[in-house]
Amino acid sequence: MDDLKLADAATLNQPVIETDRFVLRPLRPSDAGMIAHYTADRRVAEGTRAIPHPLPPGAAEDFVARALSIGRLEDVWAIDGSENRLAELLGVVSLTRMENDQSELGFWVGAGFWNTGFATEAVEALVKANPHNARTLFAEAFQDNAGSARVLTNCGFVYLGDAESWSVARNARVPTWTYLRKMG
Repeated sequence: MDDLKLADAATLNQPVIETDRFVLRPLRPSDAGMIAHYTADRRVAEGTRAIPHPLPPGAAEDFVARALSIGRLEDVWAIDGSENRLAELLGVVSLTRMENDQSELGFWVGAGFWNTGFATEAVEALVKANPHNARTLFAEAFQDNAGSARVLTNCGFVYLGDAESWSVARNARVPTWTYLRKMG
């Protein structure tokens, strides 16, 4: 990751988005430790496509560096509750640019924060802000993760159909539900 050119805060061009309980802010290098801590939980890693389990040394730092690089395709926000006496990092939410004014949304929260509404609040805020000015957002949830599917439907995503995605942590293809959200 030494060859990545890191953006400064102004160049990053990611808005800080406020909610009632936290802010969504761009990642910073100090987030790597908590990202490694939360994703060390097999259940968190297995709820995503790209997080390996166990997490290799340096993987969290590399993730943060990619999120801060000038040429990145994915914008990642920390769910930061520190202003409301919550953890500085509760999880992350992201948008990956696709073609034709479309983006794919992804998210995870630490297992200790499941069933708190944090994921729904973060996704709602990101959808409302629509920082990519997307006309369409896509998302998916593994079929054995009904909680993530509820987050998406609670935020106005509509079920499109079944598919499969590769999960690095599971080292397998996993059935998914695919969702779409048409924007304003």
